Amino acid sequence: MEAAACAPALQFPPPVRLNGDGGGQKNCLPSRWRNPGLVTVRDSGRELGFLRQRKPPVVLLQSCECSQVVPALEAGYLRSSSNGNWLLKMKAQEVSSCLDGRSIFLVGMMGSGKTTVGKILSEALGYTFVDSDKYVEQAIGQDSVTQIFKQRGECIFRDYESDALRKLSFTPQQVVATGGGAVVRPINWKYIRQGVSVFLDVPLDALARRIAAVGTDSRPLLHFESGDPYTQAFVGLFTLSKKRAESYASADVKVSILDLAANLGVEDVLDVTPTAIAIEVLVQIEKFLQGNNMSSRMFP
Repeated sequence: MEAAACAPALQFPPPVRLNGDGGGQKNCLPSRWRNPGLVTVRDSGRELGFLRQRKPPVVLLQSCECSQVVPALEAGYLRSSSNGNWLLKMKAQEVSSCLDGRSIFLVGMMGSGKTTVGKILSEALGYTFVDSDKYVEQAIGQDSVTQIFKQRGECIFRDYESDALRKLSFTPQQVVATGGGAVVRPINWKYIRQGVSVFLDVPLDALARRIAAVGTDSRPLLHFESGDPYTQAFVGLFTLSKKRAESYASADVKVSILDLAANLGVEDVLDVTPTAIAIEVLVQIEKFLQGNNMSSRMFP
C-alpha cells in the first residue's frame, strides 16, 4: 500500500462537558483509553509528526496493519451514552482488523453480563450474537435451562452444550455468550479456543446482589429450599467459583470488572456500564492478539 493511502485521518468526538467548562467531573477514563494531549502520529513505525491540541482529537491511522485509534478524551467522557457508543465504535473498528474474522467466546459466572456485553460487542463489530444456553434450549425444544435440568438432568444439558459449542466453533464472526459451567469440560476448550476467549471476572458479592434482585428460580444451580435470595445466590456462587476458578483462568483474556470500576472512579461495580465493559474487552483482546502475534492468522 502506498504511503498516501496510509495517511492519518482525524476524527473528532462529539461535544462533551469538560473540566473548566462547568462540568467539574472527575477524570473517569483509564489511562489506556486516554492520551496526555501530545500525539505522536506514526504509520508502520514511521514518525509523521506531532499534534498538540487544547482538546486533542482522535487520530485514526488507516494503515495496512491493525490501525491504532488514540483516544484523546477528557473528564466524564463515558458519562454520556452517546460518547461511550462513539468510543466503542472506534475501538471496534480498530480491533476488527486484528480479529480477522475470529469469533469471541465470553466465559464467566452466571450473572456476569455475558449476554448483555456480548450483544453490545456483536453490534459494534458487525458480528452475529449467540447465547449458547438459548442454542441448547432450541435444540432440545425446552423453554429454559431450568426445565432441562429438572426433566433431563445436568449431564444431558452438558452433552448438548458441548455439541452446541462444537458447531458454533466452525462459524467465524460471532460473539458467543457461553453458560457459566461450560468451562468445566475440557473438550469445550477445544471448541472455545477456535476463537478468542474472554473471562468476565465479577466479584461474587456483586453477582449475588444482581441475581437476588431477580430471584434464583431461573438459576437451577442456585435454587435452594431455604434462605433469602442473596444468601442462596452467594453461597451457591461461592461453591461454584471454587470449582471453576482454574478453568476460567484458562481464558485468553481476563477483564476484571473490579479493576475497571476503580480505574473509572466508580464505587459500585454494578454501576459500570455494559458499554464500558465492552470497550475494555476490546482493549484487552487487542493486547492479546498483538502480544501473541495472532492478528495475521486467518480463521481456520
